[in-house]
Amino acid sequence: MSALIDFIRERFAPVKPLPASLHHGLFAPPDKPPYRLHLRMQPDGSGILIVNAATVLHLNPSAAEYAYHMLRGSSPEEAGKAIAARYRVSKRQAQQDFVDFVERVEALIETPDLDPVSFLGFERVTPYSGSLGAPLRLDCALTYRLPPGAPAEDAPTKRVDRELTTDEWKFILDKAWAVGIPHVTFTGGEPTLREDLPDLIAYAESKGMVSGLLSDGLKLAEREYLNLLLQTGLDHLLFILQPENPASWKALGVIMPEDIFVTVHLTVTHKNAAQAAAYLERLAELDVRSLSLTFEPGLDDSAPSLRDRAAALGLRLTWDLPVPYSASHPVLLELAEVQTQSGAGKAWLYVEPDGDVLPSQGMADQILGNFLRDPWEKIYKQG
Repeated sequence: MSALIDFIRERFAPVKPLPASLHHGLFAPPDKPPYRLHLRMQPDGSGILIVNAATVLHLNPSAAEYAYHMLRGSSPEEAGKAIAARYRVSKRQAQQDFVDFVERVEALIETPDLDPVSFLGFERVTPYSGSLGAPLRLDCALTYRLPPGAPAEDAPTKRVDRELTTDEWKFILDKAWAVGIPHVTFTGGEPTLREDLPDLIAYAESKGMVSGLLSDGLKLAEREYLNLLLQTGLDHLLFILQPENPASWKALGVIMPEDIFVTVHLTVTHKNAAQAAAYLERLAELDVRSLSLTFEPGLDDSAPSLRDRAAALGLRLTWDLPVPYSASHPVLLELAEVQTQSGAGKAWLYVEPDGDVLPSQGMADQILGNFLRDPWEKIYKQG
């Protein structure tokens, strides 16, 4: 009888996830360029797969196991046998699922303008629902300096008294990668005012990190500078649109034909609210596909109609990327508030120009520590 009970217990017990761990590998398919994969297995069994240091793929536990076997170099037969032994599926089905998984990952390599954070047909897990062990993204404010003529309130200049050096920022990137943070976004102020921005992007890429940039984009209208950033390994751009400025639209027109994923951020103000729908039309004409919105206080009633118009134009709304700093332009949409509250300090952290760490931009009353001086265990206590 005890043997039967043990069999039933083993047959129907919940699947124990693979242990939390980091894996990486270089793959060279026949007649195709080589590509890199980094896999972070989470404590809850889910996974984060980084494809060519360009896209972060979130995987549920079963997909994470397929990725694990892919990095181990398992054959379809070996992977199918191992998965079938752990999950209540046939070997044939597990083998076919593994083949499908590999094909979809390889399709990413040949897809231009990739979204920096993707699900690409893989079953999505509830955002921030599991134990992460480390954030999914680090937002690095390289400087709080602003271009000439920019409103002073667009950066919290009183928060810091110095900027980190290039080597200090590289130390932070080293530390972030060592604890398993796969994605970094360089922000500010205006980060293109830092001469070492291309060097920092290249350094992040050399480690295998996905790198993004939040910028007004005006300097990127200079093709030589734009090409330099693209060559260093910049993976995505969050372009801060200044809709009343012709130079902003001109810069966006230069950027959009390039092979880089672009999200446009638009702040809807009392001054431009009447033209906001027309701005969306113009963005769609420029082939923009990803949109981030914030609203001045008192304009949240206009959000539903703009959201519907964006959807009709094929503009996907993005809520959990960083937004330009402004104390008077909070993110007021309900979904954005929920995502910010649940993700701040857990799914992402924000590093100020002097190395102080906040749960998210603007949360200056909650300093978690300093990335240079404090141990990781003090800064991040999510477990």
